[in-house]
Order: sequence, then structure tokens, then C-alpha cells
Amino acid sequence: MPGIKVAIVGVGNCASALVQGIQYYRKIEDNKECTGLRNLFLGGFHPKDVQVVAAFDIDSRKVGKDLSEAVFAPPNNAPKVVNVPACGVTVHKGPVLDGVGDYTRRMVQVSNLPEANVADVLKESGAEIVINLLPSGAVKASEWYASQSLKAGCAFVNATPVFIATNTDWAKRFEDAGLPLAGDDLIDQVGATTLHKTLLRLLCERGVRITETYQLDVGGGTESLDTLERTREVKRTVKTESVKTALPYEAQVVAGSTDYVDFLQNRRDSFFWIRGWYFCGTPMQIDLRLSTVDAPNAGSVLLDVIRAVKIALNRKLSGAILPICAYAFKHPPQLLPLEKAEELFREFIY
Repeated sequence: MPGIKVAIVGVGNCASALVQGIQYYRKIEDNKECTGLRNLFLGGFHPKDVQVVAAFDIDSRKVGKDLSEAVFAPPNNAPKVVNVPACGVTVHKGPVLDGVGDYTRRMVQVSNLPEANVADVLKESGAEIVINLLPSGAVKASEWYASQSLKAGCAFVNATPVFIATNTDWAKRFEDAGLPLAGDDLIDQVGATTLHKTLLRLLCERGVRITETYQLDVGGGTESLDTLERTREVKRTVKTESVKTALPYEAQVVAGSTDYVDFLQNRRDSFFWIRGWYFCGTPMQIDLRLSTVDAPNAGSVLLDVIRAVKIALNRKLSGAILPICAYAFKHPPQLLPLEKAEELFREFIY
């Protein structure tokens, strides 16, 4: 099959994980050997079919560099798991807009190189899909790149909690342009929200009545710092609404990011607390902690999304693609229970 040409907006830790993952799984052809990847083949596409043809950032340590070098440049602190050979893709300077918050300003060194004409770069590179990996608080910048994606005739994947796929005006613009749109706020592979929902669903199926539950996250890295400053309330709303879909009744639910701890680096600790009642009104309580590395958590899901969006392009679908949004994002246009989202995605793919 022909390759899938993608452009990356924001060469941060998630971009590093994606680029390394493409290289890591390139030579694996047996499902039994693809540890850590949910789908080695999806709709006939392999990770090696994904080709990054353009990239944009604002940091001087990344702009002007080959992408293979830029993904390991500070302030990135995602673990290096594989050597990435030079790929001939130079990171272009994009507009700053609101891409740098007050808390992250000391960590980002803004390049003094001129801004690229993003739409022209996308057209010249042959990009089919633009992947938005900007910081959570970059609302104007995310919307600007969505408009450039439309201008260049590219599908758009919004991995951030900025509301684009769930915004009816943006969805209509992509529908009118005949282009697929997917978002918002990418789900982690081993994420607190997914684990929380799975636990609640399992307990409900076993006859337990959940009365109260919370999920709180503490992390390091620029994304956690940016969340603390600009999007903590948005993330809390998105995660809480997502977790609530696991319960068939009302309960007290709180879920969201709470703080930044610099020495955690790219790690994240998630804390879960669940209280309820089971047989004859007997009380039960669960207290758990999940520790993960943030950046790799995006890789498997993002590779599924890229390949699914390519399928949508091949089928000439447009607007927000619900099966992809519900399967891979915390805040899709329509919130669905996990099992329904999974079923919808599989039907879409096959």
C-alpha cells in the first residue's frame, strides 16, 4: 500500500514517542512480537507505512534541525528507546501565538528564525494528515493550524483538549472541505481515564453500587506544567465527563490533573479512590496508584488514529469521524461507553 504522509505540529515528547515508535516497529511483521502495540496491522496498514513529511515547532533547539535530531532536543525528556536515522525532514518555525504559557516560558527558547508558510509547506511535502501535538493551553495556535490544514487540503487530528472536533463550526468546515477530522484530547494506552472507566464498569457488572470516586494525576514535563497553569479545569471537566460514561447511574465523580512535580520528568502518577456498596449493603473501598511514562502512552493510540484517518480519506469521508473520535479521544463529539466505542471502531475499520 502507499505510505501515509503526516505532518507533526509540536515536536515535543509525544512526537518523540511517535517517531521512535515508527522506527521501533518497522521490521516487525509478526503480531506475537509486537509487544506494546495494540494493532500491528490496521486496515492493511503497518506502522512503517506512516511517513512524517513535515514538522513544526518554535524552540530554537529544534527549528532548522532534522526531525531525527529534534525529537531528542531539550526540553524533551521522553526516554530514548531507539536510534532514529536522519529522515531529511527539517523542523520549520511556526507562529508562537499562545503556544507558550507563563509557566513554560523559562523552559522554551523561542527561535528567532522567520516563520514558515505552513500551508505551503504542507502542500509541498505532500502531507495528507496534520497531527496537532501542541501544549494543552494553545487554543489559538491549535485553531490556527486547523485552518492551515484546511487551506492545504489535509485531514486534522487534534490530540489536545482544545475543542475542535467537538465544535460544530469546525466540524462543518472540515465537512464542507471534504476532509476528515478527529479529536479531542487523545486517550492514553495505559491511561488513568481508561483504567478508571474499566474498573467502574467491572464493579457495576458485578453488582456493586458506586457512590463516590475520584482520579487525580501528578506529573512532570512541560505538558503537566502547562496543564497546571492553563487547562487544569478544562481537563478536569473532560476527564470527569468521560469517566461518568462508565456508570449507568448518577454518582459523585471527580477526575483530573492536580499538580506538577519537576523531578518526575516525563513520568506520571495517577491515584484512584472508589467507594461503594455490595451484597446486603456491605461497604467496599479501593485505593490504587498507577505510575507510567507519559510520552509512550500516546504512541499506540496515535498510530491507530493515523491509520484510521487514512482509511477515512480513502473512503472520502468528511467532518468529525465519530468511530475514530469515540475510540481514541476523551472528548469526542458523542461520549460513548468503552465497549460501544470499541465496537463502532472495529466496524469502521473492517
